[in-house]
Amino acid sequence: MGGPFLGWCLLSFVRVLLYFGQRQVADGWDKAREEDLVRRIRRGRRVQQVLGVSLHTALREPEAPPATQLRALLSGAKVLGAQPSRQGQAVLRHSCIVGDAHENPEQALGRVFRQVLADLVPTLKQASGDTPLAVLLEVDSALPEHLWRHAWCESGIRQPTVSVEGSGLAALDQWLDQRIGDQASLLVVALQFAPPQIEGAAEVAVGLLLGNRLTQTALPPVAYLHRPEQEREPTLDALFYTARQALDWVPLDAQSIEQTWRVRVDVQRDEALNKVLVEMPFPEKQHQGFYNLDTLLGHPGKASPWLAIAAAAQAIQSGAGPQFIFSGSGCVDTGLWSTVLTPVRSLSN
Repeated sequence: MGGPFLGWCLLSFVRVLLYFGQRQVADGWDKAREEDLVRRIRRGRRVQQVLGVSLHTALREPEAPPATQLRALLSGAKVLGAQPSRQGQAVLRHSCIVGDAHENPEQALGRVFRQVLADLVPTLKQASGDTPLAVLLEVDSALPEHLWRHAWCESGIRQPTVSVEGSGLAALDQWLDQRIGDQASLLVVALQFAPPQIEGAAEVAVGLLLGNRLTQTALPPVAYLHRPEQEREPTLDALFYTARQALDWVPLDAQSIEQTWRVRVDVQRDEALNKVLVEMPFPEKQHQGFYNLDTLLGHPGKASPWLAIAAAAQAIQSGAGPQFIFSGSGCVDTGLWSTVLTPVRSLSN
């Protein structure tokens, strides 16, 4: 009996060793998966500080403060209508940035560039002159771009600059992935002015100064811009998923959203968007927490997402709560972006 008993004991011992070995391996994989999930969540929840905002639309008079334009937007003032174009063509339905009636288009564009930079100069003067600026320039205009270089030279901005490749929110998403540890601030200047296709268009000029939350401590932020999320396909389920994921990056409940902005969303996506607004729920009544910038101003071209971000940031600056943005390119086949902005106090708490 001794031999079989010792054999069973040996087999039992080996089985116990195998069990604990497999358990240790499984625990190791679980720990690695958990650590990887935590890293992915932290990466997804990276944010940009909104340090400075400039916004010029047809609702802003040359000498009027930004608050006047914001009040007009929030009240639902509509400036999209039939009027003569800058190029002297027939009367077309669009909106124009207000200026001197005697200016030619090139003079007007130069003035708009100077106004955008002038709005941001006071903030930049508070930053170190050694802090580099990464400049993302998105201009949709038939006029020459050398006007931008002239305006930059006249602005007196002393920080060294480098250009940023990419466009739209994809460039912001890439920045959060690859350059969140940079000392550089991201300066976005987006503009549509005297576009080739005037019918239904809006002239807008936007300037946004964004800082990395991990490295920028010299300037007080106006708001936090969270990671944008894009649909993988233009479907109702994908839009629901994208909106929920954008909220989860904060994290935030849909009920906490105070105002919702829509820009460059193709009319064929209206049904899906309306279902998302109602079921999540978001503010979805016109001029009662929901603002369709295409209806108020016209389509802003390349400046679309930046226009909505600037308007939402100024709303937060005036005391409003969290903001949600649905933005697109005006093409039904291109996935919509969902973006959240929150007040500084929401993350400080």
